[in-house]
Parts: sequence; structure tokens; C-alpha cells
Amino acid sequence: MTDNFDPGDPACWTARGRPAHHAQAIAEAWRCFPDLPNDAPLEARIARTRERVRMLRPLHEAISLETELQRRAANFAFVERQIAQGSDDTRHAAILHARDVLSYDWDAANAYADGHYAARAGWVSRPPSSSRPGQPKERRPAYEQGFLDGGGQPDDIFDVARRSFAAAPSEPIQKYSPQVARPLPSQWPSPTDIPPPASWHRRLLLLGASELAAGTIGILAMLRGRPGHEGATLLAIDTKAGLLSLSLSTGPAVIDGVALRDQLHQSDYADILVIADDAELARIDAGADILPLARTMERTRNSVLQQRAQFRHWLSRGRAAGDQFAAGHIRWSKMAAGLSGRLGDFTARYAGPAKPRGHRIVVEDASGKPALGYRTALGQELQPEILIGNKSHARSAMADVLREYAASLRLG
Repeated sequence: MTDNFDPGDPACWTARGRPAHHAQAIAEAWRCFPDLPNDAPLEARIARTRERVRMLRPLHEAISLETELQRRAANFAFVERQIAQGSDDTRHAAILHARDVLSYDWDAANAYADGHYAARAGWVSRPPSSSRPGQPKERRPAYEQGFLDGGGQPDDIFDVARRSFAAAPSEPIQKYSPQVARPLPSQWPSPTDIPPPASWHRRLLLLGASELAAGTIGILAMLRGRPGHEGATLLAIDTKAGLLSLSLSTGPAVIDGVALRDQLHQSDYADILVIADDAELARIDAGADILPLARTMERTRNSVLQQRAQFRHWLSRGRAAGDQFAAGHIRWSKMAAGLSGRLGDFTARYAGPAKPRGHRIVVEDASGKPALGYRTALGQELQPEILIGNKSHARSAMADVLREYAASLRLG
């Protein structure tokens, strides 16, 4: 594009995407009727604009006609591609027949195919209304012609009954597939902190063989550091062998498919997580009917850092024996003084370095004061101020203490 806008130069319009013949016509109109100076009377400037618009009206009508012709050609080309690819839709052949034999345009050919299909299917004739605004008038006679060519006889009172008996039976209903009744594992959402906690013995983790071999995300190291993880069921996903039994001490092992199916469907799982690459996800999608239905079904996705953060969410929802904490989304904010998180009526904030070492985290209730007088369901009194040694662990420590407070009881 040129820096100086000269509407009388065809190159100016060509640079802005106009075809050459459009650019010539537009530039000619601007040369014949250029804008008047800004100090010219308003009525004269408006009249000049109207003269230019009047000169360009044939061009605009030609552009509309070109667009319509392109639409029709693109639609016919689509139908031709469908037939070349083996489409069994009888309407496609009827559309091309209407174009080649009857010289119909797209709208009329489409109406012809509708009438032809209705007659072959044994339906009552329902031609489109020719009085509807914006409805091409040629659609109704084209539909009626297609209905006649398809075997319809509107004057025969037994026409519909005769064609209904002669019509080909519909395709049989496909056998119910359990994979259709629920989303595939590749479509499951990412882990968040919103779902409720689940005991570890009711959790199922499916880990891809690629992550087991490379440890890119560091799943096993994070899992071993979480109390109670021993109660979870672990399975490995292999692109060739499918699901394998997984033990943190011995690694993956082959398991009988029938025994695995019985184990999965007899166990009462509440939380399922899949961590796999695209090839492993495709493998588990193909045999997704072996997986049980659970309250929460998720999979990690996107970058390694995001998957690591998502897995931390999943880990934090695991409840070991004796644990009592609340679920829900923690609203985090970065204040001038440091990190702050809120859950329910409680707010945890970073309170700065502690002396002689460490870092302080303070929990406040709805009144804005330190949350004193709260205890867990087991009777342990909670302290509104805790110390941590590493500031990088502040977020996880704040999340743990917030969930303890949100599930706590107020002392009398």
C-alpha cells in the first residue's frame, strides 16, 4: 500500500485487494467526481458524493452478481467432490442432474433435489412458498418437477400410501456403543481445584509409557511425595499393548484384559486422571469402554509446565486417612506485600520473613483479624500463623492451610 491515498489512481485500489477491472472503474469515478475542498458548501459536497455513488452503482451491481455466481459455482463444486469421494446421498446426484439436464441454477437445483428425495422417501409433497420475501420464485416449480421425476403423483389420493410401501427401508439403528454415551478420555477437561476431594483408594491414575520412560513432567517424583498415594490404582498406557498394571517399585506389567475389566468396574472409583501423549490418548480412546464411569474424569494437556501444575491440583485433592479439608477454587492475587489467597471466609497472605529465619503465613477470617478459635473435625486447634522454610513453597502451604480452615469448626 502507498502512504498517500490517491483514489484516482487504479494502483491504489489494486494494492487494497480490488481486482484490476474494479480498480479501473472506481478510480474513473473518483477522477470524474473528485471530492470538493473542505471549505466548499456542504450541499455541494453531498451532491458530489451522490454523483460518484450513482456512477459506481453499476459496478456494485456487477460485484453482487459476481459474488452470487461464485457462490453457485462453489456449491456445485462441493457436490461434485462429494460424489467423487463416494457419497451415497441421492440428493447430490439429483442436484447435478438438475444443473446438467434442466439447466437449473443452485437454488432451483437444490429445490429439485428436495422434491425428488421427498418422492422417493414416500413423503407428502411440501413445496417451498413462492410468496415468502427473499425466496427465489423458481424454487417452487423446481421442487414440483423433482417430485414428479421422483415418482410422485399429486393428483392420486393413494399416492403417498403407494410410495410409502415402495420406499426403501431406513438404515437399521446402530447397536448401542458405550463409548458414545460419554466423552472420550482425550476430550476430558484439565484438572482443577474445583472438584471435591477423594480418598486415595478411590482414585485411578493412567500414566503414559512415554512419561514413565522419560519422566519429563516428573509425575512419579511428585506422586511419591504425597501421603496416602499407595492406595491409588495405577495403570500404564502402552500404544501397542494397551493398559498395563503399574507398580512404583516394579514398573509396568501385563495384565489379563478380562481381569482388568472386572477390577475396574467392581471398584468404586470417584476420580480418574489420564496423563498421556497423543498416540497414547488415541490408544486409550479406542478402548475407552473398559474405563469405569467416575464422578471426576480429567486429563492433563498443553505444555509440560501446565501439566505439572494440573497434576499438583489433582494431587492436592487426594485425601489420606485422617485428612479433613475443604474443596473449592482458591482465588489468588498478587498484592504489593506479597501473595494472597482466599477460600470462603478465610484469607491467607504472605506476611514477610520471620526471625531468625523462615517466612510467615497468616490466616485471617471474615473480620479481617487473625483466625483464632478454629479446630479441625478431629479436635486439633488451628493456628492462624505458620512458618515455612522455603518461600517457593508458599503457595502450596497457603493452599493447605486455607483448605484446613475452610473445613474447620469454630470453638464455642
